[in-house]
Amino acid sequence: MSLTQQRRAIYHLLDETNPADGMAAYFAFYHPDNRTILRPYPYTAIRAEGYVALSRTGMDLFRPFVTLRLPIHNMQTSTEVIYEAIDVGTSVILNSPSRYAPLLHALFEVESEEHLSLYVLRPSNFQPIVNVLVTQDKAPNGLPRFSIRDRENDVIGASATLNWQSPTYAEIGVTTNPGYRRRGFGRSVVSAMVNYLLENGRTPLY
Repeated sequence: MSLTQQRRAIYHLLDETNPADGMAAYFAFYHPDNRTILRPYPYTAIRAEGYVALSRTGMDLFRPFVTLRLPIHNMQTSTEVIYEAIDVGTSVILNSPSRYAPLLHALFEVESEEHLSLYVLRPSNFQPIVNVLVTQDKAPNGLPRFSIRDRENDVIGASATLNWQSPTYAEIGVTTNPGYRRRGFGRSVVSAMVNYLLENGRTPLY
């Protein structure tokens, strides 16, 4: 099956309008083809029961970033979905819904685990912060970056970047240099990024 056919086979497993599916939808449908391996289950099914996506990212050059959707009500099939896609002994970084945790702990040797919260911006609550120090350029991943630079010391005081973006959502990351905290720089660059995303029809996630 071509990657296009594989994506079509799993399309019903994700809701692109649901923020909780935003990241998984990006890696399944919009991550660059040459850095994406998609494993629907069953592999040749027109309408898959589950899938695993293995994506190469800048997060880790040696371990794929894994997203997946399982028929978790059926533990046997869910196990087969994973074993068909990931070789035993493969080291991965895995992002999944919390309800998969019992099965994943049974199948994987987990080195570290982090429970993440997902925040979705309500556009009606957004109050822009105007800061003339904020500039826009491109981050190394080719996506927009908003930053405040201390030109005298050639230091980036704060920057807001995008981890990924789909036609519907985009995930914001923000970094503030320790020496430039408590000046509102972080809020200013995030505000600029949020404004950019809203103008381009995307809902910011954090």
